Amino acid sequence: MNKKKILVGILFLIIMIGTNLLAIFHEEKVQDISVDLHIICEAKNDLGIQTYYKQEDYSDEKFSSNHMINTNATKDAGMNDYDVALPGDVTAVRINTSNYMMDNIEYSKVYLSYKDEVIEEYNISQEYYNPEEKSYTWNVDNVRTKEVVTSARSIRNIVLKILVCLIIDVLLIVIWVKLDSILAIPKDVFSNRKLIGSLAKNDFKQKFAGSYLGTVWAFVQPIITVLVYWFVFEKALNVGTQSTKAGIGIPFVLWLIAGLVPWFFFSEVIASGTNALIEYNYLVKKVVFKISTLPVVKAISSLFVHFFFVVFTIILYSCYSYFPSFYTLQLIYYSFCMFILSLGLIYAFSAIMVFFRDLAQIVNVILQIGMWMTPIMWNMDAMANRIPGWAVTILKLNPMYYIVNGYRDALYNNVWFWERPGMTAYFWILTVIVLVGGMAIFRKLQQHFADVL
Repeated sequence: MNKKKILVGILFLIIMIGTNLLAIFHEEKVQDISVDLHIICEAKNDLGIQTYYKQEDYSDEKFSSNHMINTNATKDAGMNDYDVALPGDVTAVRINTSNYMMDNIEYSKVYLSYKDEVIEEYNISQEYYNPEEKSYTWNVDNVRTKEVVTSARSIRNIVLKILVCLIIDVLLIVIWVKLDSILAIPKDVFSNRKLIGSLAKNDFKQKFAGSYLGTVWAFVQPIITVLVYWFVFEKALNVGTQSTKAGIGIPFVLWLIAGLVPWFFFSEVIASGTNALIEYNYLVKKVVFKISTLPVVKAISSLFVHFFFVVFTIILYSCYSYFPSFYTLQLIYYSFCMFILSLGLIYAFSAIMVFFRDLAQIVNVILQIGMWMTPIMWNMDAMANRIPGWAVTILKLNPMYYIVNGYRDALYNNVWFWERPGMTAYFWILTVIVLVGGMAIFRKLQQHFADVL
């Protein structure tokens, strides 16, 4: 074993110890967990119950419509129990119905719970009743909420922390053992960086060669797409402003473009990168050419348009008085995250594509589904109360959820990526596995490319 690998092993050991300590001592934020408000009542007719809530970081004295959830109370014999999912850091709740419906409903019991544990039961009396607003209002003991949630999730958190530590440790050990083979492709990329730059520029120009407007079409099509979605959702469907977890109302066009810009890059890289070896088959057959650089060429080629749209997005936000801040610098970080994730995927896809040509169509279908599985057109925060918890968890497993959510954090939520340690750790563990696995598949099949093509 040479000294270089020993030094790398020591570095990995330090990283291993550091990440394990971070995982062990990480405390889950209560605001990221949902608690249930149970409203037991008897309704004589069909009606709607509105539930308003405040959170720890909510400074306004009045309840906001951005923190309101509608519950449909339908006519049924006997008592009905309606569950409303609220953020874990809720500090106050208010329930009411329309004025003309007040005589048609009788509240029997209202309480807050997490899983099967009752956090707090609220007294239904004149003391908490507001005759002007026809509503009941209670303060929530969020200290008690934190105690109940922490106690209920203690075993789960211990198991999860152990699992995360094991995954990180095993992953680092495997990378260290296979370091030479893993670094083979990065070494080729680095040594041919000037050639990659030239090929990427040429690839970008070639996409629109022969057209009068040339590369202008690369920018026109995405802009038209944004305008179409904006018109359909905001003007035709009257979606209006979008509400964040913190109750911030943001114009729909800003909320939409923060999700579309990263998706444009991701879908373009995956679609074009899958066909990289087929498109450059004349280079694959050349013995002296490092074909492992071709997927990188496709990824860099797509960066030109992406950088333009990042700048365009910042200017658009500024027009709406959302000016750049230090948080905006995170767009560089999230773009890098997306670049590495995309690179891992197209190394695998481009290699498999040589032997299985139907993969391109399958990838296109997956991208179509993935666009709707990622909260780009629809607001997960606003719909969280209508989606089962297990479904929300599955949706968040999509690595592009982390990217899209990160762009919105950088542009208007003003949240640093390290404030979401769980999602950040999950994303990078998955991305490293995808990148290492993709390069391994590419190297395994590389020797057969020229014969098949």
